[in-house]
Amino acid sequence: MLTEALSIPSTISEVELIFRGDPESPFLAPRGVWLHNGILVVADTGQNRVFIWKQLPRSEVQSPDIVLGQESVQETGRNAGQAVGPDSLQYPSGVWTDGEKLIVADAWNHRVLIWHTFPSQNGTPADVVLGQKDFLGNEPNAEGVGAGCNERTLYWPYGVHCDGERLFIADTGNRRVMYYNSIPTSSFSAADGVIGKEDFVTRDYEPQQPIWPYSIRISERGALAITDTQFFRVLLWKDWRSAEAGASPDQIVGQPDLVANGQNQYGLSPGPNSLNWCYDSFFHKDGILVADTANSRIKWHDSLFSANNPAASDLLGQPNFTTGSENVANLECTSKTLYWPFSICSNAGRLAIADTGNHRVIINKITI
Repeated sequence: MLTEALSIPSTISEVELIFRGDPESPFLAPRGVWLHNGILVVADTGQNRVFIWKQLPRSEVQSPDIVLGQESVQETGRNAGQAVGPDSLQYPSGVWTDGEKLIVADAWNHRVLIWHTFPSQNGTPADVVLGQKDFLGNEPNAEGVGAGCNERTLYWPYGVHCDGERLFIADTGNRRVMYYNSIPTSSFSAADGVIGKEDFVTRDYEPQQPIWPYSIRISERGALAITDTQFFRVLLWKDWRSAEAGASPDQIVGQPDLVANGQNQYGLSPGPNSLNWCYDSFFHKDGILVADTANSRIKWHDSLFSANNPAASDLLGQPNFTTGSENVANLECTSKTLYWPFSICSNAGRLAIADTGNHRVIINKITI
């Protein structure tokens, strides 16, 4: 049943922890978050670093066990104030780990970094770089602005995801998704396939294809979700392989068809069907959670693969489906409000939200 007037938080989850990072050097616009069996990884994007806690924090501020991209917790410079290298970061976004390997989308260095052994100390250098010929390069498509793309290059890769076997990269600036049949062990490896384009050298702007794929998610059953930010939609396929073969999405969330592209479907206010600068989505049970970023809310769709443009069944961050203001009409943030949430992750009964505009991460106990 559609809930029109929700108290906050809704029936999706209950707040367990509001978390702001290190007590001396807290988060600044964190855009990536990942939970895995108690491990918390946060891309502290605005400060060019990744924080790792081996166990969930227990207070609002707590120093990380490990910081990557910088030599110490207090440092925040792009590429640590030096030339790019295997231990530096510039605007990291998407993160993923299974507790053994770690993968980071190092977006503004136009590369993805892979640690095949989980880092154990601050500033641990990555083992593998994708998108660049070596750890010293950071040009778009490895050659600079204006260079063409191919099966080895990346341009603003904002999202990464692994289904336990294959690695998927949201190659945002090239308007495509790249995938590898296994996590690469060699730098500058060629991708095995591409989703959203007919070949590795095409990056044209076509409304029937992903325009600005910021996030890629694969469900346990192999379903695919591409959060297509610039067209305010999430594209869904029942099987990711059909997307790779060029099939149209099985369902579109946020728009009625592949041509429509309006913010909140050209409305001034949001609704239960609309999206506005959505940046992430995450499969949960038989449905999907969507970070409806510019509407400062998380939408919950409890079932999938019926008609396009489905109405959400519930939400977090707003009192109803027609409100879309930051922290609910710009009031002071509370445990119940959101301000431009960029990233979400569901794991082991918890929902983690990178509440970017409020410079915090929220950990919720899932009740759905």
